[in-house]
Amino acid sequence: MSGSSGYRRDIGFFSATMLIAGSMIGSGIFIVSADIVRQVHTGPMLLATWCLTGVLTLCATLSYGELTGMMPKAGGIYVYLREMYGPMAGFLYGWACFLVIESGAIAAVAVGSGKYMGTFVPAISEAHWLMGPWNIKALQITHDIALGPYEFGLTTARAVGIGVIIAISLINTYGVKLGAWAMNFFTVAKLGAMAALIIFGLTMTPKILPVAGLYVAPLGVAPITLLAALMVAQVGSFFSCEGWSFIGNVAAEIKEPKRTLPLSLLVGPVVVIGLYLLANLAYLRLLGPTGIANAPDDRVGAMALNALFGPIGGSLMAGAIMISMFGYVNGASFTTARVYQAMGEDGLFVGGAGKLNSHGVPAWALWLQAAWACVLTLSGSFEQLVDYSTFAQLLFVVAVIAGVIVLRIKRPSMERPYKTWGYPVVPVIYVLGAGSIMVFLLRYKPAFTWPGLVLVILGIPVYLWRIRGRVTSA
Repeated sequence: MSGSSGYRRDIGFFSATMLIAGSMIGSGIFIVSADIVRQVHTGPMLLATWCLTGVLTLCATLSYGELTGMMPKAGGIYVYLREMYGPMAGFLYGWACFLVIESGAIAAVAVGSGKYMGTFVPAISEAHWLMGPWNIKALQITHDIALGPYEFGLTTARAVGIGVIIAISLINTYGVKLGAWAMNFFTVAKLGAMAALIIFGLTMTPKILPVAGLYVAPLGVAPITLLAALMVAQVGSFFSCEGWSFIGNVAAEIKEPKRTLPLSLLVGPVVVIGLYLLANLAYLRLLGPTGIANAPDDRVGAMALNALFGPIGGSLMAGAIMISMFGYVNGASFTTARVYQAMGEDGLFVGGAGKLNSHGVPAWALWLQAAWACVLTLSGSFEQLVDYSTFAQLLFVVAVIAGVIVLRIKRPSMERPYKTWGYPVVPVIYVLGAGSIMVFLLRYKPAFTWPGLVLVILGIPVYLWRIRGRVTSA
């Protein structure tokens, strides 16, 4: 069993809070509101979507704090699922996490930063090929679900993404203090950029007044009920609020974890959700629902600053989003390697993943993750892989929050330095709310959901193979 021995408790409350906030704030808040408005059509419904996500996220983080205080070990969700439901459940999370969920997100965000760098260096783009492309046609699984098409090769934007992954992995190889410093820097910078967007957006008058009224969907778009639209729209807002669970991965490196972890899981998400709501108020004031829905390439943040400052506003926002993306890649790389280290200690991951280097860092796991993320950058369809994994990620988080109740029943005498506020109502609200969203996604977004389930199921024979190999070697 993973004991997380050898880690150094160097992360204080401020760094823990910055890690949570920095991991939550990526590129989503600057983009996803466009698709949300196309689903729900009006400004009040846009805000209702973010409010619902905010309430559910806070229910999750308040519940998650109990788990982190009980088991301040490296590995986070992997460890909690293992203790709740057995080793296979933990392995399936780690399997999906490495294969797509986090490695794919790291690849997508890293290359995204390369695309935004093209704003300042035009030679950096997805159209400028250094090797390839080698095309593989889409494989149509069902009428609604296809794999691909894939466009393998190396573009200048992908080369920048690979460079970002390698540079951040190198920084994190040399100790938790350096990695935490980098996270603090990126997070403070992105919080400042968001604050500027909100202040300017809520106080300044745009050069072009927004179109009043609701967004009208184009002809041919199938209508759905208001409730279904609200639930389906949660994909974007939930994506933008992910990342708070990363703090559990580095619980073995937190100072005074029994106090720091629950408190940072309250403060970090409250700050981020508040900023998200204010940012969307600024978008509505500057662009209106129609302007948000029709933002080029869904770049709502850039469109909002463009409405205030002209083309220079788009460049300012591109720089802010690049910083935000660097921060996400750092947070995901820094924390998720601890999942594979915990799996390595349990004999469920390859090579020397369970070992720490002289700086107290799981360097082998960190670089395995970096290598696979670099491979995914070459696929040209890693965003599609991340889309497929979103449902799987939500499935595991629902299982973990439900596990708060499971452990209360299975291990009532286990020490709980912090107990979930409002138990059992708070975790039940999250499980029912997120579970309902999953049901609607299965119905209305099959291409985003069923592949994620298949991905998880494919991990079962791999787990059985690893267990058999471990027994044979013993």
